[in-house]
Amino acid sequence: MFKILTLNNIAVAGLRRLPRERYEVATEIGHPDAILLRSQNMHDVDIPATVAAIGRAGAGTNNIPVERMSARGIPVFNAPGANANAVKELVIAAMLIGTRNLCRASEYVSGLKETGDALEKAVEAGKKQFVGSELPGKRLGVVGLGAIGVQVANSALALGMKVVGFDPAITVRSAWQLSSGVQHAETLDQLFQNADFVTLHVPLLDATRNLVSAARIALMNDGGTLINFARGGIVDDTAAMAALDSGKLHTYLSDFPTPELIAHPKAVVFPHLGASTAEAEENCAIMVADNVKDYLENGNIRYSVNFPDARMPRADAWRITIANANVPNMVGQISTLIANAGLNIEDLLNKSIGGLAYTIVDVNAEPSRELLDAIRAIDGILTLRNLGKPV
Repeated sequence: MFKILTLNNIAVAGLRRLPRERYEVATEIGHPDAILLRSQNMHDVDIPATVAAIGRAGAGTNNIPVERMSARGIPVFNAPGANANAVKELVIAAMLIGTRNLCRASEYVSGLKETGDALEKAVEAGKKQFVGSELPGKRLGVVGLGAIGVQVANSALALGMKVVGFDPAITVRSAWQLSSGVQHAETLDQLFQNADFVTLHVPLLDATRNLVSAARIALMNDGGTLINFARGGIVDDTAAMAALDSGKLHTYLSDFPTPELIAHPKAVVFPHLGASTAEAEENCAIMVADNVKDYLENGNIRYSVNFPDARMPRADAWRITIANANVPNMVGQISTLIANAGLNIEDLLNKSIGGLAYTIVDVNAEPSRELLDAIRAIDGILTLRNLGKPV
């Protein structure tokens, strides 16, 4: 029986992937094998020694101490792409809100007290203040071409926009999904040059903090629109507000409120709505529950932010999984100990990422406690799990 601790409300559709005959799931539970969460901040949380995996029902993992978990040999799973359509739709809505002045127009109407003919005159007089423009022909820069950025770029292209993308680390999968009509920018400055709209779809890292600076905003066309539904901190908000004041930016739409942005008349700020749809929450919960379940039961890893992808089919054999420092001769030492114990390796998979390596080993007979303790004693071993034979 696996014990799962949930720190937030996880969509029922995801929890249903954890069958009750093998999983106990609760918001308060002792000695959990895994933790599922959404936005709970875990940086100051005491994570029990029994935890073997953490799964976040969303894409970003800034609220999880990933480096600390890596040092403990604990994979952190997320759900990249599961909320992509929800964010894409919000970005398209943001472009329309910005270019058609929809929020300001609605606020104007909300303040009208007139009735009858006087109301009609006030409406006609007011609409002149909110003349907008249309999207076709406008130039959109998409920073980050992962699951969300690709969908945004393709949808904007279908709306008749000129789309330029930038992502030096684009994956083969994303490249296949990206429309051939999306132009490629060699540098960020090239993307911002003459852009009417810029939308951001990158994580918050040291390299992306204040990525949108005063200098880059200055490269955009006058009256441009800036959209940030990625992470707070990627945009230099002070620079963006100065650009709003000067007219360089027409609108700045952000999903990350600050008192200054809330007070600014040309900023449109939302309460972190990026993935806030019932469909996205279900998709994220299902994806992360499936991957945590596969790891707990089979040792397979998919969509972990700190461990390599590592999946090996189960056979009628005993399975051991090992996380260790990525240093020479680890597999050799492990194999030698298994051989010395009189066991035969039926299958083996070894993957690494950065300074961390992960090995799945299937052996022909049940490993003894002495063998497992000997492997654990190898310098650099972080975790070892004995998964037994498949159920």
